[in-house]
Amino acid sequence: MAATPAPPQAPPKPTWDPRRPVQPFPWLRPTIRIRLTLLYGGMFLIAGILLLSIIYLLAASALNVGSDLPFRVLSGQVSSDMCNMRATSLPADELNRALNECVNEQRQHALDTLLSRSLLALLGLAVIAFAFGYAMAGRVLSPLGRITRTARAVAGSDLSRRIELDGPDDELKELADTFDDMLERLQRAFTAQQRFVGNASHELRTPLAINRTLLEVHLSDPEAPVELQQLGKTLLATNERSEQLVEGLLLLARSDNQIVERKPVDLAEVAEQAVDQVHGEAEGRGVEIRGKRDPAVVQGNGVLLERIALNLVQNAVRYNIPEGGWVEVTTELQHGQAVLVVSNTGPVVPAYEIDNLFEPFRRLRTERTGSDKGVGLGLSIARSVARAHGGHITAQPREGGGLVMRVALPV
Repeated sequence: MAATPAPPQAPPKPTWDPRRPVQPFPWLRPTIRIRLTLLYGGMFLIAGILLLSIIYLLAASALNVGSDLPFRVLSGQVSSDMCNMRATSLPADELNRALNECVNEQRQHALDTLLSRSLLALLGLAVIAFAFGYAMAGRVLSPLGRITRTARAVAGSDLSRRIELDGPDDELKELADTFDDMLERLQRAFTAQQRFVGNASHELRTPLAINRTLLEVHLSDPEAPVELQQLGKTLLATNERSEQLVEGLLLLARSDNQIVERKPVDLAEVAEQAVDQVHGEAEGRGVEIRGKRDPAVVQGNGVLLERIALNLVQNAVRYNIPEGGWVEVTTELQHGQAVLVVSNTGPVVPAYEIDNLFEPFRRLRTERTGSDKGVGLGLSIARSVARAHGGHITAQPREGGGLVMRVALPV
């Protein structure tokens, strides 16, 4: 008879616990609230003790001065410099009244002196206490400034920055460590995204390039039937459209991030290059390109900024009226910003459809693909590139038809 197999043993429990260790006395944790309480409580306590000591010394000095009689008896006469009394002979009642007034006047003088000196000492201590409190608050809250500076550096796409805050295990250190963990995950995510974009670029471009080459080879055969040539041209146009779509998607993915390496770029020169590239298409459609382009230098990526101008000018030329249309391209500096404005004649655009124009694959009164004027990513790419440069792009319907596209970038 076969022996019964023993039941499998459970795997050993892990000895490492990913959770934070629980301190034996959590109320002894040096939180920022306790530290500020002890700091400012001790500061005002020391200030109060110092103030009481000064008042005590001033009062003792005043009482010592007031304990001496401000008069002396000279052969039945009274003489006092404090009460403006000279050696005079007075009746008993008047003499007692004069002596009481003199003593009261001396005490009032001592109290006035004590009050004035105490006020001056209180004023000095208040100034010192505020200065000391301001300095200590700045020292205690300096980690927040370090966190803020790191957050600003990260906002500029420098995900390699870390706070690495040292010090006691309080709320600020916990916040800094949490922020560092978040940056670590974001950096891994962005690195994976960039790797994916690179791989997708290679994987998507290669088959499209092969298809284009094969189609061009077959179209170059003079003995090919007319139907086959027509089919090849149709497939070649479809393949070209797919290549444009892939390039647009990749550019849109790359331009969503902030620009790390910036160089001086003149928007006027960028606009001129865009106009030169679209000039032939504009002549073919009977569209006039005009406008004054003043120098407007910004810090950014010239290739991406040229893409903004090219997309806007191409859209302005393609979505225009059949005859007598025009496109106006201007650049200038306004209120510390470099502004690129592209206006055109064209169909009337309702105001409620303006926001939809910036969505991917959206066009005026159409959705998704189905137009020979582009792949529907031009304005999406323009908005993404403008945001990456710290600027913004707006669109307004033009009276009589067409649009006014305005790109504002910080100088």
